[in-house]
Amino acid sequence: MRLVRSSSRLSEDGAAIARSLHDPEAFTEVFDRHFPAVHRYIARRAGRDRADDIAAQTFTVAFAHRGRYRDELGTARPWLFGIATNLLRADFRAELRSAELHDRLVSEADRALPPSALLEASAAGGDDDRLATALAELHPDQREALLLHALAELSYLEIAEALAIPIGTVRSRISRACAALRNELESPAGAAGARRTHA
Repeated sequence: MRLVRSSSRLSEDGAAIARSLHDPEAFTEVFDRHFPAVHRYIARRAGRDRADDIAAQTFTVAFAHRGRYRDELGTARPWLFGIATNLLRADFRAELRSAELHDRLVSEADRALPPSALLEASAAGGDDDRLATALAELHPDQREALLLHALAELSYLEIAEALAIPIGTVRSRISRACAALRNELESPAGAAGARRTHA
């Protein structure tokens, strides 16, 4: 068992997970507390049709590996989102079909872009495809950090825990991902394709 805090100082999640090692029913507390948020995150990424299955798989994996849980942040939320993210990686193409994912990413890009540049990209009529293309072309590590931030609304510290990386790496990955999306939406239509052709 790798629960880091002493048993008297465990969080509610940590205590439930510790109990579940001897009484599996105790894990129900963790499920009840976090399933709705995990399900919403998965639905935003992969669509509602797939969310039930992937969310169920997330908690099945979590239960199987509960002895490895570390109670460092006082919540199982980042751990569960990390598991969900790993399960979603193989299904990235399905994510691109999610209208809600697109809307969220446009919103993120809107915050990063000058309003005039976003309006120009939208007026060009191709920002749906351009954004999906830019997202698909991100390095997977950058894409995962960005989506955990934009869709799951995890803090940088929680993302660091979910992906088992330093917080500075989280900042760098999100910064690079936003820059790539910004460059794609600011560039003239077709420029990205030209860059890819000559790369």
